Amino acid sequence: MFDKVLIANRGEIACRVIRTCKRLGVRTVAVYSEADADAMHVAMADEAYHIGGAAAADSYLRGNAIIEVAEQSGALAIHPGYGFLSENAGFARTCADVGLIFVGPPAKAIEAMGSKSAAKAIMEAAKVPLVPGYHGEDQDDAILAEAAERIGYPVLLKASAGGGGKGMRVVERASAFADALASARRESKAAFGDSHMLVEKYLTRPRHVEVQVFADTHGGCVHLFERDCSIQRRHQKVIEEAPAPGMTPELRRKMGEAAVNAAKAIGYVGAGTVEFLLDEDGSFYFMEMNTRLQVEHPVTEMITGQDLVEWQLRVAEGGHLPLSQDELGVDGHSMEARIYAEDPDRNFLPATGTLRRLRFPVEEPHVRVETGVREGDEVSIYYDPMIAKLVVWGEDRNAAVRLLRQALGEVKIAGLSTNVDFLASVAGHPAFMEGDVTTRFIEQHQAELLPEKGKASARVLALAALHVLVKRGDEARQAAAASADPHSPWAQTDGWRLNDDNHHELYFIDDGEEVCVTVHYRGDGYLLEVPQGEGRAAAELRAAGETDHNGDLLADVDGVRIKAVVSQHADELTIILHGSSHRLAVFDPAMRAAGQEAGTGRLTAPMPGKVVAVMVKEGQKVEQGVQLLVLEAMKMEHTITAPADGTVAAIHFAAGDQVDDGAELLSFEVVEE
Repeated sequence: MFDKVLIANRGEIACRVIRTCKRLGVRTVAVYSEADADAMHVAMADEAYHIGGAAAADSYLRGNAIIEVAEQSGALAIHPGYGFLSENAGFARTCADVGLIFVGPPAKAIEAMGSKSAAKAIMEAAKVPLVPGYHGEDQDDAILAEAAERIGYPVLLKASAGGGGKGMRVVERASAFADALASARRESKAAFGDSHMLVEKYLTRPRHVEVQVFADTHGGCVHLFERDCSIQRRHQKVIEEAPAPGMTPELRRKMGEAAVNAAKAIGYVGAGTVEFLLDEDGSFYFMEMNTRLQVEHPVTEMITGQDLVEWQLRVAEGGHLPLSQDELGVDGHSMEARIYAEDPDRNFLPATGTLRRLRFPVEEPHVRVETGVREGDEVSIYYDPMIAKLVVWGEDRNAAVRLLRQALGEVKIAGLSTNVDFLASVAGHPAFMEGDVTTRFIEQHQAELLPEKGKASARVLALAALHVLVKRGDEARQAAAASADPHSPWAQTDGWRLNDDNHHELYFIDDGEEVCVTVHYRGDGYLLEVPQGEGRAAAELRAAGETDHNGDLLADVDGVRIKAVVSQHADELTIILHGSSHRLAVFDPAMRAAGQEAGTGRLTAPMPGKVVAVMVKEGQKVEQGVQLLVLEAMKMEHTITAPADGTVAAIHFAAGDQVDDGAELLSFEVVEE
């Protein structure tokens, strides 16, 4: 085994590789950008080297700088993780040229699968079934549009050099093809430096099933069974499981053999994933091969009992595969939920901010947490917004679903928007629990998975009020202890007032609505008058509370003991109770701003990013829904459209400009009817 390995990546995959290396007694070298100087992977590694600025292009994509660090540190091998340089054939070739071992496939195999169109041709020759489509070199708009007509709508536009949903668009009709093609090309060019597109038939109820393959330099090649990755948003996976639900032994054998044939066809070495679309009738079609370890590899590890990173290291140093196909088997069922900083209610827009509270379930043999961040870390605009992967194992699928739901309920994150509540909704949906999953699952069940946010319940408002009261009480006691007269009645926290009733009014903003909680002080706590329901009729609740050593709120509300997380930053409160979160703002009526009305015609940036295209001019009249501007953030494009018929009064940014969250992009005048 190598003495020292450099990990050319960051975040949870860097931490994941470091853990295996430590278990094997291999020293690790981390690299980091300006933004990651205090990152978790830097702290975990034996050595760490700064390689450039915050943007990936200035750091993690600088192959020459990474190789210089490897030579300087004495590392014998480079593990690329996934993303960044993991599928860069030029980087793999350079490593070999300078005598470094690239923990991945040969450059030729990466090149063979790096172009989706070339990969299709290789797979066709290897008799691996393909989705009907156009994979040609002629990229003229008219040729692609003609191919779409011939294939039949709906069609899927895919970046030939892409992955992870980048440069991918579903086109339902011919009239939308031109705009979708232009957008997909821009996104592909920005993400991969290549705008070559494929056009394929879009299956209406497909499942995304992929097979983990592994090959060594001695001719050995096996598959480690399949994973179902059908639960996706923005063509990116959010929940994966192994084995795939409803998989028959015969279908598993056929897909496994096809995946192994695909790997052998390109002389593959190391860990790879062959991705298929599985149709309702049992037909399956090759989509692509990822020439690297996958984000979702832990579910395969959980059902096989194998460490795939260890397999990678042993194969990279020239060893044989640890097990043969006959020695591999499936034990139980595993699921992985990807926890992202994003807002499901805003079309899953990535979010940025500080992880002010970060709690995960306690890890044990059946529950595993893969993360690269800690409480207090920043989720920035520069990298993927994944916070963690929550992985569970059960004896069967039903047991795994139950454990996933329980584990998600123990995740507590405050400081930014996350998809935890959404993941819990998916895990609890009857169709998911029955294994009825397709790549359209979220779209099909959107109403149930993403219901309109309701008003804060009486219990949530009571917890918010208790938090404020406990905090004020602590501050008052600290101030009294430091004062010249600590026994002054003015320093008491029991509601005592001279010639006044012992009550107080607390105000919150809940989804834009002002809410008042009236607090009556009692000797054993408080009597709270709390609005409840849509009508906001008041309920009286007896309540008392205190914070424990972890900063959690221990409350008693009408005789019910509750442990909740209430995180406060400035005036914003996040209340996390039973796995669900609700945001409120503490409000002082005396500070109410005047003249703030909705509908002022300001179109603002939903998140920090870069303007990549402006489609209109100042003074131009447009109809509702017309595309005005395209913003790129966290590797994704977000289109700003006209909210109504009107006129573009002013444009404040040009293509290439960086913008902050909330920045006014355009001024828009609505046509009055």
